[in-house]
Amino acid sequence: MKVQLLECVIEEKVAVVSLNRPPYNPLNWQLFEELGYVMDRLEQNSDVRAVVLTGKGDRAFAAGADVRDMVDLTSIEILEKNEQCRAVLEKMERLSKPIIAAVNGVALGGGSELILACDLRVCSETAKFGFPEINLGIIPGAGGTQRFQRLVGQTAAKELLYFGEMITAERAYEIGLVNKVVPQDELLDLAKAWGRTLAEKPVMAVRMMKKAVNTGAQVDLNSALDVEMACFGNAFATQDRMEGMQSFIEKRKPNFSGV
Repeated sequence: MKVQLLECVIEEKVAVVSLNRPPYNPLNWQLFEELGYVMDRLEQNSDVRAVVLTGKGDRAFAAGADVRDMVDLTSIEILEKNEQCRAVLEKMERLSKPIIAAVNGVALGGGSELILACDLRVCSETAKFGFPEINLGIIPGAGGTQRFQRLVGQTAAKELLYFGEMITAERAYEIGLVNKVVPQDELLDLAKAWGRTLAEKPVMAVRMMKKAVNTGAQVDLNSALDVEMACFGNAFATQDRMEGMQSFIEKRKPNFSGV
């Protein structure tokens, strides 16, 4: 596939994927198709240990879906397209490598849904977030009503979803939507640094940690504990586990091999 609406640069085991429709990086069906393709390629690339997702420019991460692509669709047609978007976001959640969203500007509607499928979220001081769908006579359809409330709780989620208003980076940090807020010129460097730090961790342990947390959040506690136990066993069976424990005993820095 020829990728036109995304850029992907790999440095030091970290892939930086940028939405490339400046200045507002609106989301359309082609972009989601390309994003799914890129995620598949990154999953298969053993040299990539972490992913940073951001937007080109300094005005927007993604200012929501391109309404012009939606306005003339029937209910059946929009549900088919929505299923494609949902599949891409689920692919991001299942990616064996952590994804860090670097939110460089506004993230509205589908843009906010996109960052909810990431593992960690950092943003600039000028970033803003919101779900304006209610003002268009619709609701979020790619996880906004579900992932959002699981992340920040129903009280904060309903306020944003029902009123359709934007919140600041500071408020996003207060409710737990983002992990950290930094000046714009420090944002990408921070996200890359986090990616490099995660890239140095033992591969299987990171993979199993992500699976245990994400899967456990969707099931009852006993089932989640079963998932955790299975993931713990998989991590314990690796050479990296032995290296990690041995280096701790020997008081030295571990040298993880990825196996």
